[in-house]
Amino acid sequence: MARFLFATWEAGGQVQPLMLVARAMAQRGHDVLIMSDACNSPDAAAFGLPFRPWSRAPSRPDKSPATDPLRDWEHGSPLEVITGLCEAVIAGPAAAYAADTLGALDRFAADVVVSQESLFGVMAAAEVRGAPLALLAANVWPWPTLPGAPPFGAGMPPAADNDTRDFQARVSNATRGAYQIGLAALNAAREGLGLQPLVDLFDQLAAADRILLATSAAFDFELRPPPPFVYVGPYVADPAWAGERVTVRGEGPLVLVSFSSMYQAQEPVIRRVIEALGQLPARGLVTLGPVLSASDFPAPPNVTVVASAPHGPLLPDTAVFVTHCGHASTLRPLMAGVPLLCLPMGRDQEDNAARAVAAGAGLRLGRDASTEEIRGALAALLAEPAYRRAAQAFGARIRADAEGRSAEAELEALALPSRDVAAG
Repeated sequence: MARFLFATWEAGGQVQPLMLVARAMAQRGHDVLIMSDACNSPDAAAFGLPFRPWSRAPSRPDKSPATDPLRDWEHGSPLEVITGLCEAVIAGPAAAYAADTLGALDRFAADVVVSQESLFGVMAAAEVRGAPLALLAANVWPWPTLPGAPPFGAGMPPAADNDTRDFQARVSNATRGAYQIGLAALNAAREGLGLQPLVDLFDQLAAADRILLATSAAFDFELRPPPPFVYVGPYVADPAWAGERVTVRGEGPLVLVSFSSMYQAQEPVIRRVIEALGQLPARGLVTLGPVLSASDFPAPPNVTVVASAPHGPLLPDTAVFVTHCGHASTLRPLMAGVPLLCLPMGRDQEDNAARAVAAGAGLRLGRDASTEEIRGALAALLAEPAYRRAAQAFGARIRADAEGRSAEAELEALALPSRDVAAG
């Protein structure tokens, strides 16, 4: 058997997929260690996984908005988002992430390092030790490094003609240039590790032996990028904090509402969704997640608002799923054949919404959509069976594409050069 060091930061929905993979590796007999923000210790404990918090690198004590290092809901432009991400995660604390990773490797002697794709300091630490490195991206690939892929964050489909292809290439090149604001800090970290400086920030990705995309090619416009990229299928499940199953009383079709588990200033749009549901002959269940309080969201009699509830038991009876379109919140209902009302609020959400809408499996509105617009979209999704048929067909393609794929198999193959996994 082999040892695997899993490294992530409090990145909301990207944490649980990494822990699901780590748990699967432990169940296969491997030794695993999770390194993440202190606030993720209970999540690791729920999976029975050994945990080590960051000590030099940023380590959030809780998941409240006050401790969020990005605060991207306050940013006014994509450039501000990129700058904040470079300063808070990718490059600014790269030396600290590298130091923590090296300290963990001294004690744990991992055969493979598995990192979330934003932790460039972890990648540099694996590089300096010569440790096999896998990146696990629990979303569509976010960096502007894949020729032919639509620009991340814009909600664009792949280019259908040369003019669009040229335009998308210019956008991606401009985005790549914007990220170079973090190059000096990353190179300073690399110099401290005795590594050569990089010409481009994203050259750090060359340290990865595998880039595991925890999504489906069927969902991802069938892009099929070249090695070291590998689709390993989505890793989605109810979080440990989801609590007990909720019974939604009343009559009419069930509309399940779920926005980000992280804070994105989502209160106004949730209130408008609740108001719209109150005007429809339907039952609404709104699950808020760990950063909002149900007492702040008064609701009409046909709408129940709770802090959390497991979605798995509810999806078979759900008529429409209302979501900000985080990766798991998009894939999971689609895989259950449930159409979506997409209200993206940033990050990867426009891209996920674009994929669902392109498949005919939902409708998209802006985060500032009015109550009337939301009510109209919900009424259309409830009345028109074509959306459900499209969601069922799309979900079936996503499930079929994931069959026979797993991050576990890829990680075991990566460990083989350093240790004979098959021999135990």
